[in-house]
Amino acid sequence: MKIGLLTPFDGKNANPAEFARVAESLGFESLWVPEHPAFPANPSTPFPGGGAIPPMYHQMADQMVALSMAAAVTKNLKLATGICLVPEHEPLALANQIATLDSFSNGRFIFGIGAGWLREECDLFGVDFPHRWTQTAELIAAMRALWTEDAPSFEGKYVKFPPVKIYPKPAQKKGPPVVIGSLDKNALKRVAKWADGWCPIRLKADVFKAKVEELKRECAAIGRDFGSLDITIMGGIGGDRARVQEGLKEYAAAGAQRFVVGLGEFTPATFESVLKKVAGLYL
Repeated sequence: MKIGLLTPFDGKNANPAEFARVAESLGFESLWVPEHPAFPANPSTPFPGGGAIPPMYHQMADQMVALSMAAAVTKNLKLATGICLVPEHEPLALANQIATLDSFSNGRFIFGIGAGWLREECDLFGVDFPHRWTQTAELIAAMRALWTEDAPSFEGKYVKFPPVKIYPKPAQKKGPPVVIGSLDKNALKRVAKWADGWCPIRLKADVFKAKVEELKRECAAIGRDFGSLDITIMGGIGGDRARVQEGLKEYAAAGAQRFVVGLGEFTPATFESVLKKVAGLYL
């Protein structure tokens, strides 16, 4: 089981480069950084996790800058968005950022994506909120063309551009893998139809197993090779090392290839001890 880490950076908790260097030295496989590029001051949409929206949601630094800093000081650590809110971005610029990061890191980028849950935030960026997943699928198609073609053009509902040149191309020849982080009713259909994997968060092993079986059926229905997909679960497992290792076995048996540990709070003075503690439990 590959073990990754999920954490935002806020300019106070740790320097991303220092954090990534320690994470790689301890043996973690990947670093997943989330985003909220701008957050409405007084949203009315309920927080999906219940209760008040945690302050960290409006304190997240730019994920691409953080991942670039991590890339510069590591050799093998995978660099992932966990997740990128795709429809909140202009696709030409985002495609170039990702291609550059993947090229400069020798193909270590994983494109974890979502479409956004906070309507007020989506409105800030002109997202077609009721159809945000349709919009996201179109933006991904456009970016894949930009990553793989010499002078692509695109004509869609949300994205339109004449033949353009964008270089460098990603080191990964088909472009970075696109991994959907969503639990909505059509998420697994989207994974089977056009994504390269699935990365849900906070699912118990039995629920996760049932969802993986559903994804297998969705793939079979359209002739997609389920075995080609990257299957990740994010969250945490409570208990001592023995319980954590048993939990990892349960998730592996359910179909997970990677477990990404969601980290709590840490500071520049404590992040290394936090990482060592997590390593002691999960690695």
